[in-house]
Amino acid sequence: MKELNKDKIIQNLPIDRLNIDIFNDIDSTNDEAKRINLTKDFHIVIAEQQHKGRGRLGKKWSSPDLGNIYMTVCTEKDLSHLPLSLVVGVICKKGIEKLTNNNEIKLKWPNDILHNNKKVGGVLIEKEIFRGSTRTIIGIGINLNIKKEESWWGDLSKYKLETKRNKLINLIISEIIKLDHHYEYEWINAWRSGCVHLNREIEIYKDEEFIKKVIFKDIDENGNGILQSKNGHEKISSGKINIKGIY
Repeated sequence: MKELNKDKIIQNLPIDRLNIDIFNDIDSTNDEAKRINLTKDFHIVIAEQQHKGRGRLGKKWSSPDLGNIYMTVCTEKDLSHLPLSLVVGVICKKGIEKLTNNNEIKLKWPNDILHNNKKVGGVLIEKEIFRGSTRTIIGIGINLNIKKEESWWGDLSKYKLETKRNKLINLIISEIIKLDHHYEYEWINAWRSGCVHLNREIEIYKDEEFIKKVIFKDIDENGNGILQSKNGHEKISSGKINIKGIY
């Protein structure tokens, strides 16, 4: 396992705009991002392992010290013009595919990163108010190599990305820090082309309670899911979906 290397991670990045902290062991990179004193446009927190890693809806995110990516990018710049869960998912997908020379990474609404129909990564967006400013906290977890303790877990071990981990983190950061300039990031068609369930039947859940089955037709520019049911089209902005055959 190659260790996290700050010099390699910040290569060609504008260091006047960001700080990076690297931990061997931490409770949660997102929680650390809530504690820090932000002195530059962006602050990145990266760890070898987390003890309280979590995903959406408060679910635990297993974070062992096996050479994976556990990182958070936080900023008080205005990123409200973008649906960050989807956009950052696209950024991670493109970074992985650039280093593996394939297009096998898929996306599941709203924040999951998949490979071979298993979850290999996810994005957790949180917002906190600090002294009158809104802090956006972008948590990213990518399984490069894990122990298969749960049937739905997957990883990218076939690509041996542990040796390219610093470069992948660098690629992800370099794209995220461009977003605050209303950079015209072409995300929507990339997300559509990577979506594993476009025009497929899905099950919608709210608080773990099954609601109904619909067809996932599309997304809009705000990241809302556009659904088709017997009653016509509708939109959802949050929630959990299940797709038959996908973890």
